[in-house]
Amino acid sequence: MRISRSGDYIAQIRLIGGRVFEKLLAESGADTFNGPQGKILDALWQQDGLSANEISQRTGLANSTLTSMLDRMEDAGLVQRVRSKEDRRVVRLFLGEKARLCKEQYESVSEKMTDIYFRGFSDDEVTSLEGLLLRVLENVREADRNDKNRN
Repeated sequence: MRISRSGDYIAQIRLIGGRVFEKLLAESGADTFNGPQGKILDALWQQDGLSANEISQRTGLANSTLTSMLDRMEDAGLVQRVRSKEDRRVVRLFLGEKARLCKEQYESVSEKMTDIYFRGFSDDEVTSLEGLLLRVLENVREADRNDKNRN
C-alpha cells in the first residue's frame, strides 16, 4: 500500500475546523464554554452521568487534559462531580444548570459546522464518508488499546 496523506488531511481538518468552530461559537455570543468543553458537554447532553473515562473515550480527549478542563468547568458551574453510590471509586459527571441553558446554542453552531464540512456532498456521500471514518477510528482505538495493554 502506498503512503497515504489521509492522516495529514484529518489533522488539518481538525485544526482548521476547530478554528472555524471557535469563530462561529464566538459569533453566536457563546461565552460560557469553548470548543473542547463543548465536546464534553455534548457527551453529557447525550448521556448525563458519565465517568471521566467514558467522556475521554467518547471525545478522544486525554485523561490528563480532561481533568484540568473538568476542574475549570466545575468552577464555572457547567458540570458537577458526584461520587457513585454503587462504587465509591467512580466519580460521575452531571450537567450543571448553565450547561443545560446553552445546549441549543451549541447545537446551532454544530449545524453550521456540519453545513460547512459537507457543502456539496450528497446524503450518500456523507453516509459513506462517516462509515469510512468510523472504520479508521476503530482501527486507531484498537491500536491505542493494544499499546496500553503492552505497557
